[in-house]
Amino acid sequence: MDFTPQIKDKLDKLQEKYEAMGQDMASYLDGLLYADFLTYWDYIHLDTLLSLQSPKTPFPDEEIFIMYHQITELYFKLSLHECRQISEHSELTAQFFTERVKRINAYFNALTTSFEVMVNGMEKEQFLKFRMSLLPASGFQSGQYRMIEISATDFTQLVDKSQREALRNNTIEEKFEHIYWKFGATELSSGKQTLTLKQFIKKYAAQFLALAKEREHTNFSALYHQLKEKGEDVSQLAEELRKLDLYVNVEWPLSHYKSAVRYLEKDPVDIAATGGTNWQKYLPPRFQKRIFYPFLWTKEQMEEWGKGWVLSVLQTLRK
Repeated sequence: MDFTPQIKDKLDKLQEKYEAMGQDMASYLDGLLYADFLTYWDYIHLDTLLSLQSPKTPFPDEEIFIMYHQITELYFKLSLHECRQISEHSELTAQFFTERVKRINAYFNALTTSFEVMVNGMEKEQFLKFRMSLLPASGFQSGQYRMIEISATDFTQLVDKSQREALRNNTIEEKFEHIYWKFGATELSSGKQTLTLKQFIKKYAAQFLALAKEREHTNFSALYHQLKEKGEDVSQLAEELRKLDLYVNVEWPLSHYKSAVRYLEKDPVDIAATGGTNWQKYLPPRFQKRIFYPFLWTKEQMEEWGKGWVLSVLQTLRK
């Protein structure tokens, strides 16, 4: 093999790199001689990944349930990866912001369109049996999803709508006491927190509070206003943020609502969800009125938030 000027140039640059670190380039070249070629299955740890399903019952469809939730958490991790790139960018531009929000929207589009697996991809009889072995665990306990919410909006918008305005100027700790999802895992009759919620708060509360404080001025809402005030063109960014708002606060909860209606609605008494979440009041977007970017919607759009979607789903599933 001839050492072309291009190869010699690369070797010189490698020499400079290792000298700057106080290392010997020849030793690293020896390492390349002895190293095995990389394989696809080793690179993505495929064998480990495929071994991470541990059903608690003999029902075959439980494995579907496990794998789909694992896929969901990987998409959430992808979304948080983009959230960090946006919030921690030292010289953020509207273009960079827009491109990364597009990626997040692509992840949530994949999630919402694939949720049909959960709606019609399991036998109802199997699900209603194996779900009882999962108590008190619940998809409600997805910490990554809550971190996406915290990154996406002003923390006030995550306060339960009944307290949102009253607590607008309060501390993050005070707002956290009234965060909307706490009411989704509270017993309606007694007002007590379920074990599901207690476990969740114990594991993640400190992380959520730390992230909320870290993102107080670098959440998507704050960054949008900062770029707008600088005179940047945020029209495309606004469009992508509206899509994100719909994906996270309408389409994704509604996907779960479809699944809950399919498996848990039973006249005359609805079956409780795992963990005791009151899904009938917690999941419908029209009840929560959780909106990340109220400044990007009209008053009429916010008043009708999620209503049409929920009604159409109920009519379809009850036929």
